Amino acid sequence: MAEEGQKEEKLIGKITHFFNKIGVAVIELTEGDLKTGEKIHIKGGDHDFEQEVSSMQIEHQEIKEAKKGDSFGMKVNEPAKEGYAVYKILE
Repeated sequence: MAEEGQKEEKLIGKITHFFNKIGVAVIELTEGDLKTGEKIHIKGGDHDFEQEVSSMQIEHQEIKEAKKGDSFGMKVNEPAKEGYAVYKILE
């Protein structure tokens, strides 16, 4: 359980690629699932930020949900690098 004032999080994947010019990260889900509208927390290096999942794509096709084993592209609010951890914020 998270301490009071802290959000509970679950490690769900990692960033495998980042396209700097368009601000898109490729995320590989290693656990669970992720749906649009949910919030994630990206941590690595000197970056540590949260954002809502507004859209996801696999092979340029819009998807509403990604499952364990999927790799998908998603626009991120800050730069990210390969290996950064992706956590799902449990509300």
